[in-house]
Amino acid sequence: MLAALGIDDRTEAVYRLLLTRRNWGVAEYAEHLRMSQGEVREALDQLAALRLLRESGQAQDSLRAVSPKVGLGLLLQQQEDALLRRQRELAESQEAILTLAEEFADPLADEAVHGVEVLDGLDAIQLRLEELARGCSDECLSFMPGGAQSASSLEASRPLDGALLGRGAEVLTLYQDSVRNDSATLRYAQWLTELGGGVRTAAVLPGRMVMFDRQTALLPLDPDNSRAGALQVSGPGLIAPLVQLFELVWARAAPFGTSRDREAGVGGPSEQEAALLGLLGQGLTDDIAARRLGLGVRTVRRMMSDLMSRLEARSRFEAGVRAARRDWVS
Repeated sequence: MLAALGIDDRTEAVYRLLLTRRNWGVAEYAEHLRMSQGEVREALDQLAALRLLRESGQAQDSLRAVSPKVGLGLLLQQQEDALLRRQRELAESQEAILTLAEEFADPLADEAVHGVEVLDGLDAIQLRLEELARGCSDECLSFMPGGAQSASSLEASRPLDGALLGRGAEVLTLYQDSVRNDSATLRYAQWLTELGGGVRTAAVLPGRMVMFDRQTALLPLDPDNSRAGALQVSGPGLIAPLVQLFELVWARAAPFGTSRDREAGVGGPSEQEAALLGLLGQGLTDDIAARRLGLGVRTVRRMMSDLMSRLEARSRFEAGVRAARRDWVS
């Protein structure tokens, strides 16, 4: 009961007995409390240190217990004084921290006022995604480029998407066509659509993006490394163009569950093949084109070889010319 005042159970038991059995000695206290005499002496030392024992005015070289009202009241007052001092110290520390923070303010922190905040590292991104998802009530829009999604990414998205759909929010996700060859991403897309979400695919996507209620969006700091950090953007001037971009890509994308067959007639290119021709026509290397399409380099080279065969071209340059003549490249 008195632990908060620095008195343990054994010392409290000895103190209680001292108040009622003032003429007993150490041996009698020990026997009554079933303690050793050494333990009783330790308790007496502690009581003396706490000023709960005083010299007796009646018996020489003996001690008497100070009444609880006086002794414990004094201890309580000391605790209260210490608490007040600690509160003052904390208040002074808080004021010092605020002063130091203002003196050495991070320039990036000011950007948050204008609708941009930097999130450093994957943990910060995941934490902010969870916070924004909890506050989202109407809609979550996502660009998920890079082809097949990692198992960790899918696992992290599942509880967030499930909670959003459970609250009745609309969840629209855009993947690349290449995920149609990845069983794990396909299973996730199927799970999402079965819960009422919308999933579509496009040959090429802009950078990764997750937007909540058309008010706040997260974008990668480094498009080639989404784990490095993110920008949180908000405000109509920043969000409106991103919404328009999403709606444009969504309208042209293929709903999940449909095939991506060739769309230009027999022998014509699929959207993914047309996108490849366009990327290579811009002078991009196979490696960069593969990343943009979410494919492996070998797959891109096989696709290009097949296109050259269908175009009856001996070189990529000739294939580009013939593709342009057939309107295979926009």
